[in-house]
Amino acid sequence: MTEESTFWAGLRRTLWAAAAGSLVGAGAVAWFDRTGMWLAPLALAAAAAVAGVVARRLRPTAQQRLSNGDSSLPVLSPLAREVLERLPDPLLLVDTAGRVLFVNRAMREVIGVGAERKHVSSLLRTPAVLEALAHTSASGEPGAIEFTFRVPVERHYQAYTARIGSDPVVTTLLLHDLTAIKRAEQLRVDFVANASHELRTPLAAVTGFIETLKGPAKDDTAAREKFLGIMGVEAARMRRLIEDLLSLSRIELNEHVPPLGEVSLETIVREAATALAPLAQADGITISIDAAEGLPKVTGERDELIQVFQNLIHNAIKYGREDGKVAILLRQMPSAGRRGADALVVASVHDDGEGIPQEAIPRLTERFYRVDVKRSRERGGTGLGLAIVKHIVNRHNGKLTIESRLAEGSTFTVSLPASRKSVDAAVTEVL
Repeated sequence: MTEESTFWAGLRRTLWAAAAGSLVGAGAVAWFDRTGMWLAPLALAAAAAVAGVVARRLRPTAQQRLSNGDSSLPVLSPLAREVLERLPDPLLLVDTAGRVLFVNRAMREVIGVGAERKHVSSLLRTPAVLEALAHTSASGEPGAIEFTFRVPVERHYQAYTARIGSDPVVTTLLLHDLTAIKRAEQLRVDFVANASHELRTPLAAVTGFIETLKGPAKDDTAAREKFLGIMGVEAARMRRLIEDLLSLSRIELNEHVPPLGEVSLETIVREAATALAPLAQADGITISIDAAEGLPKVTGERDELIQVFQNLIHNAIKYGREDGKVAILLRQMPSAGRRGADALVVASVHDDGEGIPQEAIPRLTERFYRVDVKRSRERGGTGLGLAIVKHIVNRHNGKLTIESRLAEGSTFTVSLPASRKSVDAAVTEVL
């Protein structure tokens, strides 16, 4: 109900009450005529009493207003509304019919905007949460459950329900984000398992060479130099592996936190290509970049996106043909209905290598998965590069696609949402 309609409804109630009071007062005066004018004050008092009774009868209760579909009931004072709006935890209020009365800013980030007056079941599709809300609303018993949102990024919550008020009856739902805690627990387990598995081989090699240098090759200068070189390679491999594991753990821990900065993807790609230029030149590979003019910026973190394209370009150099070419293409594309984005900035990295078997493509972003284990280790790979790429792209609300044909090469494409500010500025400039 709008403020204007509320005003007119209140005015109608006031006029009805005044009319009823006037009739009572006029009747009393007519009954006592002039000789009873001293009773006029009593008549006016009676009129006022009748007006008050009629006004109360005509005024709908808070619960009646809710049942009539009016969600503008001032359940909350302005101060309480402001306090709840600024809470860092998501919160919503529903009436006895399950319709949403209020959502704060944090909850809008979870379920989207325009939630008021909608039924809560159309916003939260988790049966356990809906059952807890219904039970609390009916019985008044508070509840607490854990649940998980699987898409677009897995997030874990603890939900608390409680019933408050009597006119109207309101049930609250408060969410506490457990994602960071759950991820930290899982990352500790994964780190120990992955590190112990991948470090076992190089550690065994280093240990074996040390024993050899202490024994049979103790006085063999040529063998000592050879073994020390191999030990240096294995130690460097262990260092890279630990660095990648730490990087992946840090990225996964913050994957549910969206980035806030704005960066030029063309600048990111050029910086990554420049850093890898000496490696490409050593294999006789040329790197070309074809970027469309006027590309909008993307919402993202510079260092993470540089890591994405360094990994992709490095892989293209590593698995491309000698004296071959790595081609990078940047274009702007429509968002095709993606939520929260008006346009996409798409960057494709293409190599002319041997290609990847189709059955291996779905597993490329798994930790430690390698199509060619021997070649990957010879070229210094840890098996974590594409896993890191996948998690960074997920954090940026983007998409990674992989296409490959045997004997023709592979194309890795990253699609990222363009910054709204950047797109709006470009539209304004055109207009």
